[in-house]
Amino acid sequence: MFDRRGPRLRFALNTRTRMCIYIVIASVYLLGVFVWGLCMPEDAYAVHYADKFAPPGAKYLFGADFMGRDMFFRCVKGLSASLVIGVIASLISSVIGLVFGVASAVAGGRFDRFILLCVDLCMGLPHLVLLILISYMLGRGARGVLIGVALTHWPELTRLIRAEVLQLRTAQYVQTAYRMGKTRLRVAWEHILPHVLPVYIVGLVLLFPHAVMHEASITFLGFGLPAETPAIGVILSEAMRHIATGKWWLALFPGLMLIVAVVLFDLIGENLKRLLNPNSGNE
Repeated sequence: MFDRRGPRLRFALNTRTRMCIYIVIASVYLLGVFVWGLCMPEDAYAVHYADKFAPPGAKYLFGADFMGRDMFFRCVKGLSASLVIGVIASLISSVIGLVFGVASAVAGGRFDRFILLCVDLCMGLPHLVLLILISYMLGRGARGVLIGVALTHWPELTRLIRAEVLQLRTAQYVQTAYRMGKTRLRVAWEHILPHVLPVYIVGLVLLFPHAVMHEASITFLGFGLPAETPAIGVILSEAMRHIATGKWWLALFPGLMLIVAVVLFDLIGENLKRLLNPNSGNE
């Protein structure tokens, strides 16, 4: 006998499988660039003045820059450096958001109002300006950029987690745990934190593209990584000096690699949100 639910079940399965395939492909690409850039020797993008401004071709896939350096290997190395800073900064920022979000909703009172005030202050200031100020005060470089990105990306995740905890706080099993004499810290650890982990994981993944883009932005403006570092922001900044002379490949390929990485991170985050959200089937 024909089951009318069959096509719908197959479609749901295909959708879930397709999302998993997207996540795997994007993760493999990003992880490959990450590891390849970390293991790449400096000789791969060494200076060769004889090949100065060589256009894209068989010898140089992405062309060569004003010092004859291979743009393909420089882009891979630069994107890897941006990914390293983005991953570390996102992890730090997400942990801050998780701790503040859970503590704010569980503690309530003055502490909750203080956290919300800090969130409003951070979100009320222009994001890029605040990041530049923090990076500049810390002496720029990798340390300044990393701390600047980490300290400016937690407010939105804090608000999301706080809203989730406020809903869980009134649940019957949480109220029962309080009546049994458990402390707020124990209730938060045993009953609340496991339920907000899906929100935290999705928020963490979606923080990556913002962190990578902001690192490249302030480096491009001269407030981030030093000029001798092969970073995407540095490469794009150097390209602006020569793009008017027709050296289009100096800006096109590093820009495309940065955009692809950001789009893939966003793709992973959006598909993870659909997989981990039990209500995603209603979309």
